[in-house]
Amino acid sequence: MEKKKVLFISQEITPYLPESEIAEIGRYLPQGIQERGKEIRTFMPRFGNVNERRNQLHEVIRLSGMNLIINDNDHPLIIKVASIQAARMQVYFIDNEDYFQRKYSLKDENDVEFEDNDERAIFFARGVLETVIKLRWSPDIIHCHGWFTGMVPLFVKKTYKDNPLFADTRIVYSVYDDHFVNPLNQEMARKIAEDGIDLSDISVINEPTFENYTKLALAYSDAAIKGSEVINPVIEQHIKASGMQYLDYQPKDSYIDSYFDFYNKIL
Repeated sequence: MEKKKVLFISQEITPYLPESEIAEIGRYLPQGIQERGKEIRTFMPRFGNVNERRNQLHEVIRLSGMNLIINDNDHPLIIKVASIQAARMQVYFIDNEDYFQRKYSLKDENDVEFEDNDERAIFFARGVLETVIKLRWSPDIIHCHGWFTGMVPLFVKKTYKDNPLFADTRIVYSVYDDHFVNPLNQEMARKIAEDGIDLSDISVINEPTFENYTKLALAYSDAAIKGSEVINPVIEQHIKASGMQYLDYQPKDSYIDSYFDFYNKIL
């Protein structure tokens, strides 16, 4: 029997970014799932505070070189890769000079969120999916970690809906206590609608607050996981009311087994 494939898309992964709840899960969950017999691929953004030299990132020329158009502008897609030897796993990085060549990830040195975080999230999501297509790798499950991955479910179910690689893919969205404070750019819906998505599909982000943005991500996901012990109460209530398959918060010592069982349940 062919191994089931799980694509992990994470906002942050340790040791490339400082330890956090998401970064730790981004590091150890893929390894644990691989050790339990599934094939994995892992992606994260190449934020400017990722130390390329220390972590031995190098560009994958055969995957790079494509341009993604966002808000009528061309942005070259650069793919880099590094290995976590102890885990026997590779991590792919989505890079671009306009969006990721700053010294910080989602906020500047004054703790102010970047104004173009909406476009950066769009670019990241599309960059991952385009790379997976180039790899000709068909995931059975896509598991998204962190709000920065929130555009992935929509693009899989709408923009790439006719691509046979994603025909049977199930999307799991983990909700963490990682909200952004200020709404994203008010023009976000218009920028996404250019990707063959109707404005009516995304009307919830006419006001792109964290809650509305997360509701959009969940609307196009097949299942949700409560990734933090405490998450936004409005979102938690929304998930439970939606009737979608849902895994409650799992303690650190047993979450990998619980997630593994959850994947098997939704496949």
